[in-house]
Amino acid sequence: MLAGRPSDLILGNVFISIPFRSLGLSVDMDVHLKLEGYSLGTSIKTKTALHMIERLELAGRLWAGSRLIESSSGNLGLALSAIAAERGYHFTCVSDPNLSLQTDKLMRAYGAEVVIVNRLDGNGGYLGARIEYIASRLKQDHDLIWLNQYANEDNPGAHERFTGPEIVRQFARPDYVFVGTGTTGTLTGVSRYLRKVSPATRIVAVDTIGSVTFGGKPGQRHVPGLGTSRRPEIADEAVMDELVYVSEFDTVAMCRRLAARGLLVGGSTGTVLAAIANFGQRIAPGSCIVALSPDLGDHYVDTIYDDDWVRERFPGLLEGIRSFEPV
Repeated sequence: MLAGRPSDLILGNVFISIPFRSLGLSVDMDVHLKLEGYSLGTSIKTKTALHMIERLELAGRLWAGSRLIESSSGNLGLALSAIAAERGYHFTCVSDPNLSLQTDKLMRAYGAEVVIVNRLDGNGGYLGARIEYIASRLKQDHDLIWLNQYANEDNPGAHERFTGPEIVRQFARPDYVFVGTGTTGTLTGVSRYLRKVSPATRIVAVDTIGSVTFGGKPGQRHVPGLGTSRRPEIADEAVMDELVYVSEFDTVAMCRRLAARGLLVGGSTGTVLAAIANFGQRIAPGSCIVALSPDLGDHYVDTIYDDDWVRERFPGLLEGIRSFEPV
């Protein structure tokens, strides 16, 4: 028997400082990057998964052998797979072709069922189709429990409980906090906490071009993690001071710049840091800037860090990155 629970392995105090000058960028600032990828499940979604499951347990809705289902592009599915295995639940992850092969195999290693939905929804993504698949499963199996991160108040609750306090313990009054937006659970939970304890902090939400979450025009997206093709219900509660959109070209370019300096991060992190680079001229020198890094780059070795994949989707990107000279 394990002496402790794997879900106890949530590390909230891992930060590094990134001087943007070292990336060959003209923006002269340091960013404190909060690395969430060293916890069980290897992403910030471990907090979401743990909090949602614990709330169901406290409500008496789960018992040994309970069956859970959720839609995920990867990280939440992996976190739920690990925690479900730990606690004796069966888990089904409903994903799409953008799911990395590595994440797929890891979920299956934990004993999860993985379903890939190949049909596009009306906005050119897969989220709507994934949710329709879950709805059909729920009609067939009334004992199946859908966690529903898109409408579940316990999604932002996880980040009001964990992530917000972790930031403030390290930086009591940050000037800026940059948060990538998928379901908007992290954004909503962190902003709720910061509004209470550090109301002067500027909260900058980061979305990807092609996402409809905040009324953007739908478009094809290749990098999982940020953005949606269907507005999540909890997005109605999202609080921010600014909203920045980033192209996937800039996302991948930033990820590759960081890799060239020894830091392999996921697509969401690249998007957030690219937003800071674009936003940087508006930030006063010496400001305390915190950015959330939801996961590391090991799940992206077949996509963002695969040269053939990048050349096919983003022609000319690699040549530009490889020619940069650090300032």
